[in-house]
Amino acid sequence: MKINRLLEIVTILLNRETVTAKELAERFGVSSRTIYRDIDALSSAGVPVYTNRGNNGGISLLEDYTLNKAVLSKSESEGLLLALKTMGATSYPEADAIIDKLGSIFKNNLAHDWIEVDFDGWSSKVNEKNRFSKIRDAIINNQVIRFDYVNTNGDKSNRSAEPVKLIFNAYTWYLIAYCLLRNSHRIFRLSRIKNVQVTNQRFTRRELQEDENHGASLPLVELKLRCDEKALNRLYDTFDGDCISKNDDGSYDLTATLPEEEWLYGYILSFGGYAEVLEPEHIREIIKTRAKEIWGKYF
Repeated sequence: MKINRLLEIVTILLNRETVTAKELAERFGVSSRTIYRDIDALSSAGVPVYTNRGNNGGISLLEDYTLNKAVLSKSESEGLLLALKTMGATSYPEADAIIDKLGSIFKNNLAHDWIEVDFDGWSSKVNEKNRFSKIRDAIINNQVIRFDYVNTNGDKSNRSAEPVKLIFNAYTWYLIAYCLLRNSHRIFRLSRIKNVQVTNQRFTRRELQEDENHGASLPLVELKLRCDEKALNRLYDTFDGDCISKNDDGSYDLTATLPEEEWLYGYILSFGGYAEVLEPEHIREIIKTRAKEIWGKYF
């Protein structure tokens, strides 16, 4: 419809200083003559649109023109656009288009390209980058998914599950799903999910009990770790400053309650010679044994 095209032309002009009639004609599948008629219609309606001829010419709006009719404060508009940026990072349908339109509306208040959100790791492969969006779509459409999974003990299995919710917690994404193998709700770490397939099988969502542990309960330990000053940045990457104290010799102690699993052992070992486990003793022994195993592979 013409009215939709006119509104979209205004949105494009709000986001770009200048656009040519040819670009607009190709975008909407009409002739350049039709675009110029649209520009005349906008001008007659009071929209301050004008054209410039020449190499750098094109169609533009007066610099200060906006459609700022939203009853939102600057902080509220910033929060809204941040939420949409986050949704855009998950490839949420139409998020980019909404961001463009709202960015135009808030033009005088906000540079809406101040943040970029990317949920995929630096080394993610193409098929892994589609994993999040596949699971998201399956949740929205109530479709059963199949995937390969490696649990905390390193056991590999193929699962079919009814996906319920994606959760971001402690710097990691998790999936809550009803596992058809275990016949109960479970938590799966997203990084361990591989080869996701969305099936045509639909499901009716089961009631999720908030107090369920979803098969993910792990023993908690109070870890005390002494680190060299060179590793301080690593501590602040993961923990709040209240967990970290400085010693007289310049070293730092971390005291934190953490779930005991493979991640914890790997995290400690990743410090190399810059960290030492002080407590608990059994984790100190585990790290000592693994360090000897590493030594044995090289010497």
